[in-house]
Amino acid sequence: MAVVKKGVKKSFFEVQAPLTGSKISVYCTSLEELDGKTVILDMSRNLRGKNVELIYKLQFVEGAIVAEPIRLVVVGSYIRRAMRRGSDYVEDSFSVVCRDGNAVIKPFMITRKKVSRAVQQALRLGTREQLESYCKIRTRQELFSDIMAGKLQKELSLKLKKIYPLAFCEIRVFELVKEKNVIV
Repeated sequence: MAVVKKGVKKSFFEVQAPLTGSKISVYCTSLEELDGKTVILDMSRNLRGKNVELIYKLQFVEGAIVAEPIRLVVVGSYIRRAMRRGSDYVEDSFSVVCRDGNAVIKPFMITRKKVSRAVQQALRLGTREQLESYCKIRTRQELFSDIMAGKLQKELSLKLKKIYPLAFCEIRVFELVKEKNVIV
């Protein structure tokens, strides 16, 4: 439980957040208090109805608070709304190596009709192979922006169409696990 000092006035502070066109205002007593805290943003208005939550970690850098994205999650209600009777879903979870860290990706796909387990496994393996090669040459910032723009999902869907046509192809969770110490 946080200890609240009497007589200390809280106010709004602006936070610099990449990947969003909106400004984030956080209500607290001081900027130093925000260091290490997390902020959850609902991005459904910015992404035209795609219910996505973007989780930022706040860091105090040179007198200002900078928000670094650490996790992107597609809300479960959005996926349930996309599900239809007479189709199967395929999901997976694996770790990938980015240029500047490691990440966990959880893709989610819905097929047009019922499919066999062999087709589901082929879709999983194709997804894993495609995403590992895609992430290897990109930074985490590029990956967050590609997922939010739908570029990664579009490319993945076109590749997997050769295995089986999909009704829905989405990255359900993209989470940064560990950063590499990159010397620039």
